[in-house]
Amino acid sequence: MKKTVGKKVYDTQEMTEVKRVAHGFYGDPAGYEEVLYVAENGKYFLYGIGGATSPYPEEKLVSLAKAKAEAWQKENA
Repeated sequence: MKKTVGKKVYDTQEMTEVKRVAHGFYGDPAGYEEVLYVAENGKYFLYGIGGATSPYPEEKLVSLAKAKAEAWQKENA
């Protein structure tokens, strides 16, 4: 997936997937999926997508500091 945030283009095909977590079930309007990626430069990104009433009603790609990425991994172990 390529996503433009501001003027920067992010390509998940060029990043390494660290962890994928699904919340809910397919078709659940509150369900969503989060994927943590790390880029070659060591920067972390969280990609989220979900149903209409989920935290991700639209695709979202967010940059995370390493400490937040590590905390997310612990929360989703």
